[in-house]
Amino acid sequence: MLLKSNDSLITGEMLINYYELNKKKKEIELEMNELKDIFQRYFDQLIGLNNKGEMTINGYKLQRQIRKTEKYNEEVLIQRLEELQMNDLIKVVKMPDDLKIKSALNLGLLSEKNLEGCIKTTYSPAISVKTLTPR
Repeated sequence: MLLKSNDSLITGEMLINYYELNKKKKEIELEMNELKDIFQRYFDQLIGLNNKGEMTINGYKLQRQIRKTEKYNEEVLIQRLEELQMNDLIKVVKMPDDLKIKSALNLGLLSEKNLEGCIKTTYSPAISVKTLTPR
């Protein structure tokens, strides 16, 4: 049943359907994660860690891709760049320190009025349907 944008009719059937679908979704995700773990262990044993592979059974192809990502170890790299006197390669980022701001507010060193216009509030709606009776 599709609702028009100006229609606010919500039925018990819709809540039950949403609840049951959400429960099935969680069960499916859990089962899929278990299967993925089995597939990963299979490839680990067959061809080793971090190696791509594939196999075909009954007209289905199972593939494992390996994505490699590299990130700098920031503390070590900054220290190394400083040792090499390459400070121009280090970015200095000014950011408010949330913990220190909250402490300053609690100690009375800063007031809410001082922060007027500095706080951005965002909202994100979330839907939850729970059963009130044990199932």
